[in-house]
Amino acid sequence: MLSRPCSRVACPRDAVSTLTYVYADSMAVLGPLSLSHEPHSYDLCAIHAERLSAPQGWQIVRHEVFGEIK
Repeated sequence: MLSRPCSRVACPRDAVSTLTYVYADSMAVLGPLSLSHEPHSYDLCAIHAERLSAPQGWQIVRHEVFGEIK
């Protein structure tokens, strides 16, 4: 898999996480980098993923993977 850039403007780093929004539930979901680019999601580098905030009244759900999948 080729690396993908961070979706934030002018960020030169490679993406490590994918952000999607569930508007009906006022939720932002941040998980591991998806296998392919999705048109309604945002790929973020580690720095921007860590600094992620959501609008007031929204919740952020962070899915993390520990260890390597074999």
